[in-house]
Amino acid sequence: MPAVLGTITIGQAPRRDVTPIIDAHVPPEVPRKHVGVLDGMTVEQITARYAPRPRERRLITKLLDGSAIEVDAAAIETGVQQKMHDLEAAGCTVILVLCTGVFRGLRTRRAWLVEPDRILPGLVSGLAGSRRVGVMMPLALPVDGERRKWSPLQIPPTFAVASPYTEGEEAVTAAAGELLRAGANLLVLDCFGFTERHQRAASAASGLPVLLSNELVARVTGACLHGD
Repeated sequence: MPAVLGTITIGQAPRRDVTPIIDAHVPPEVPRKHVGVLDGMTVEQITARYAPRPRERRLITKLLDGSAIEVDAAAIETGVQQKMHDLEAAGCTVILVLCTGVFRGLRTRRAWLVEPDRILPGLVSGLAGSRRVGVMMPLALPVDGERRKWSPLQIPPTFAVASPYTEGEEAVTAAAGELLRAGANLLVLDCFGFTERHQRAASAASGLPVLLSNELVARVTGACLHGD
């Protein structure tokens, strides 16, 4: 079966900030289908269906007009699973979730599923070894949940918050400095909304190596498609 890449954003597709990074690592001849859980929905409809609940997990994403919106993680998970079924029905052989948040129980029937939250912690752990990792997050999430996600690391990471959606590069610069002062030796930008300009800002502020999560996952996805 010919390789076809499907991507799912928890927001609205296409993600013009992310697709160039993916395209740089995916063979040009591979067809792509981009979908979003919130495609075609108004803000009012999104709020009615996916509004975050108090003390429950939440995620942040981007709409086509460039605005950011927070959604309930458990509710959006159901939407992601439905979009996965749609992409498989459309012939996608590899499906990439454009979010580094933790998803529980996603399943495909035949397609190769690429889940960033399952790939990044192990990959970063292998790169970091005994060095301390600084994780830059887009939301102030419960630290216990984030520590579980990053449990493959040899040394517990340190965390800082800067949103690529609602704040400028100054917030990234400040967060990078905070992570440096906390003893980080390597930074990870843990959100698909971070791009090369955020990576450059974090590197300039900290003087440390900075890993861009969407680029790392794009390289892995491209390798899967090369071998398909």
